[in-house]
Amino acid sequence: MEQYRAWLALKRVPGIGNVLYKRLIDRFEGPEAVFAADETALRQVEGLSARNAGEILSFHDNEAVDRELEKIEKEGTDLLCLQDTDYPPLLAAIYDPPPLLYLKGFLPKEVWRAGEAFFPLAVVGSRKTSPYGKSVTEKLCRALAEQGLCIVSGFARGIDGIAHRAALTAGAATIAVLGCGIDCVYPTEHRKLYDEIKERGLLVSEFPIGAPPEAHHFPQRNRIISGLSLGCLVVEAGLKSGSLITARLALEQGREVFAVPGPIFSERSAGPHQLIASGAKLVQKAEDILEEIFPQLPRTASSPIPAPPQLETEEALVYRFLSFEPKHIDLLIQESEKAASEVLGLLLGLELKGAVRQMAGQFYAKI
Repeated sequence: MEQYRAWLALKRVPGIGNVLYKRLIDRFEGPEAVFAADETALRQVEGLSARNAGEILSFHDNEAVDRELEKIEKEGTDLLCLQDTDYPPLLAAIYDPPPLLYLKGFLPKEVWRAGEAFFPLAVVGSRKTSPYGKSVTEKLCRALAEQGLCIVSGFARGIDGIAHRAALTAGAATIAVLGCGIDCVYPTEHRKLYDEIKERGLLVSEFPIGAPPEAHHFPQRNRIISGLSLGCLVVEAGLKSGSLITARLALEQGREVFAVPGPIFSERSAGPHQLIASGAKLVQKAEDILEEIFPQLPRTASSPIPAPPQLETEEALVYRFLSFEPKHIDLLIQESEKAASEVLGLLLGLELKGAVRQMAGQFYAKI
């Protein structure tokens, strides 16, 4: 953990928020170099005042950093900083990424590579749910998790907790972003859920060990929920709900926004209906999300491409129209100029040979 000492120290400098922190790291390529710089060099950083520079130059609270390192070791917590190769690239791309992330859990850090094997979706909504909202969240999250999406949420009462549990029930991992220190269980009734996620998913926080769940922490947490994800689904939310903040942040970060419609006389429907009226995609089934998420994912150059399997002549004719990006059955029928029943039979044979995978909505892709 010693490699994070300077990162923790810079985080404790008064007046250095996430945006200034990133600008300093971009300019000096590391917190050690920031502390070694003189005032003239520091003042060249956009937005950094003489007072900010003075706070950096006079920082001496090393005992607090020592105590934080001891707490991290005692809690068995992992740390990630912006320069670590395992730092989630989607989150690193936002305007104000957290310089440090505290992590607890089972999910390996390397799976954060969105677009390769990790498809994160934020699911948020009201703390006070209706039976309708509970049922919709359970069904959608379970179906999405079974199709390979990782459910990301904020560990709050209501929709958040239901989303996490649905993912776990489907045998999938889930990521909980906390509005307090990684060692704090809030709300307290989620103790069992906390332990389950620690064993089978990942708990994430940007706040120091022991940080309480203060009100201003939750809007900060929301940008991480959306920043980690390819898209954001809102289920039941009032017009002043924090879930709409998460949706707005998702839009600002260039992510997809989805919303589930509800009964028109329910206050909990007002938020999703406003999002739909503003252009969010209306969601009635898991496929409505999958058809937006999967096709947009580019295959990276580093992703290994397996050798083509041994195929029969007719199978090969269909296989050549497939790609590593999902393609709908109708397009395959059109491109191959074969009968629908023949294409479906050939695709089944390709699936049995492990050459092709079928996804929701009759999409197919090479493996």
